[in-house]
Amino acid sequence: MSTRALTEAASASAAPLSLCSREPHVPADRLVAEMVPPPRFDSVRFDTYLPDPHQPSQTDAVKALSQFAEGLGGAHASGAGKRRWFARKPAAPTGPRGVYLDGGYGVGKTHLLASLWHATPAEPALKAFGTFVELTNLVGALGFQQTVKTLGEHRLLCIDEFELDDPGDTVLVSSLLGKLVESGVALAATSNTLPGKLGEGRFAAADFLREIQGLSAHFMPLRIDGEDYRHRGLPEAPAPYSDQTVTETAYATPGASLDDFPHLLEHLAKVHPSRYGALTDDLSAVCLTDVRPVPDQSTALRLVVLADRLYDREIPVLASGLPFDRLFSDEMLNGGYRKKYFRAISRLTALARDAKGLVAQ
Repeated sequence: MSTRALTEAASASAAPLSLCSREPHVPADRLVAEMVPPPRFDSVRFDTYLPDPHQPSQTDAVKALSQFAEGLGGAHASGAGKRRWFARKPAAPTGPRGVYLDGGYGVGKTHLLASLWHATPAEPALKAFGTFVELTNLVGALGFQQTVKTLGEHRLLCIDEFELDDPGDTVLVSSLLGKLVESGVALAATSNTLPGKLGEGRFAAADFLREIQGLSAHFMPLRIDGEDYRHRGLPEAPAPYSDQTVTETAYATPGASLDDFPHLLEHLAKVHPSRYGALTDDLSAVCLTDVRPVPDQSTALRLVVLADRLYDREIPVLASGLPFDRLFSDEMLNGGYRKKYFRAISRLTALARDAKGLVAQ
């Protein structure tokens, strides 16, 4: 039976929501207000991080970040948010003004970054937490100068999933972070790529070496080794379900969405990735039929962002079709964005495991 026929057969129930029917518009003030750790990481702390006993770098990272947070307890360079008219401008820092968490997917970098945000002794309004995509979109919404003014009053800026996918972002972020450091803002970032290697394999990084080196100078790298904690000692993710099971579950689950995967991929091209979080507002689960390999790299990168936002918001994903580890081609998994794709597979697999309890036994 086709998905359409199954949908019609279930018409007696309340129809599920649809991601493809949503085109959210996010005002600039919401972008600023939402620069806090997402729901999945709202309650994490350093003492809830469980280091792998076989990976001493994880324990070392907790100690280093705890000390970094303690060091941010003094008065902010701008006078706790309001610089006096005749105050002497603080001298620009001569060394790294931030920490850079480098490691593979699933070693808990976002957990540690959010823990740093929570541990920093400052009011939430003086701390900002967002993904790299959200940061660049904030500049697009507010303008460069207003972004510098807004974030320049903060004590700490945390940037998750730091990646440079094109030369324009390289120049923009290099300029922005340079201005923020001059204002006394401390920086912290996570990435799967060392700061000196940002952009490698994705564009002609050599042509923008000066900007990349400038970014690297702002950070002290902290290497975190280990295996993906999301699958450490856990059973394999459940196999994909049938179209019928996915559709029936979507109708039986209040707040769930139901979409055909190929159509969802088409729809993502019409929504800016910075709005994918708003795209998932108020969803209890995402149900997808006919999951198949993504057709090209641009589509794949959009899917990575959606997977990140679903994972941040702890929204389970129930799917039919191919398993998530077959979403990306071998060429993609061996290319410059391979770490992003492996992270997406890891996170979608975890969300598929979370969705297992939705299916009627």
